Amino acid sequence: MSGVTGSNGTSTTDGTVRGVLFDIDDTLVDTARAFAAGLAEAFGTLTELTPQAQADVVRIWRADAGGHYRRYVAGEVGIVEQRRARVLEITRHLGLDDLDDDGFAAWDDDYRAAFAASWALFDDAHACVAAAVDAGLAVGAVTNAPGEMQRAKIAAVGLADVLGSLVAVDTLGVGKPDPRVFHEGCRLIGTEPSATVYVGDELDVDALAAVEAGLRGVWLDRPGRRRGGPHAVSDERLAEARAAGVAVIASLRELPEVWGSART
Repeated sequence: MSGVTGSNGTSTTDGTVRGVLFDIDDTLVDTARAFAAGLAEAFGTLTELTPQAQADVVRIWRADAGGHYRRYVAGEVGIVEQRRARVLEITRHLGLDDLDDDGFAAWDDDYRAAFAASWALFDDAHACVAAAVDAGLAVGAVTNAPGEMQRAKIAAVGLADVLGSLVAVDTLGVGKPDPRVFHEGCRLIGTEPSATVYVGDELDVDALAAVEAGLRGVWLDRPGRRRGGPHAVSDERLAEARAAGVAVIASLRELPEVWGSART
């Protein structure tokens, strides 16, 4: 990649886009696929999973109806604690016995190894980041996962050289939608919020929260990939989001049009 990196952006007050902040999971990295691999490996050691059971496990994990990961993002519980609570929900759904400490530790080892081995970029991700860099934009990342894991993930998929400016959930002790994490991302890449595009796969936590923090929020609504299913966001909710200034794209290939139209 040529051009500037995420550490030397400039600020502006004229409305021109100077930087792009990326969500990582299910935006750049196909984390849902990695979740599926990790969960299949770990639960597969406990019981034989039918294809439908595997699909149910991933659906329950990603939906997180108990809000355990949200509690982690809010700093209320630890990351292992939230993971164990979600495992408990799934073992009970599958009709399995609750795991004791040793059983969960073994499950967790299996899960984390298979999860990390499956990290991979979406096929539109590298070109989009490269286009931002080549356009002279400062780039960075804001994520609701732990920094150590996300740095390892970025390195594994070959983006460590350009996404060195990273705000993780443990950077400030809170995560999105708190506006402070978006502002910290802007500070790290040297841009004003109003001159910064933020793109993520969740409408509320990513795009709307970015708009509310003063950034240009973009919702990456990949076909068939909405958390909670294809109808998780109503047409009325989507219209409200657009009215609030959220841009909606189906692929990262469309993102250069967003920052390009804002720069003209």
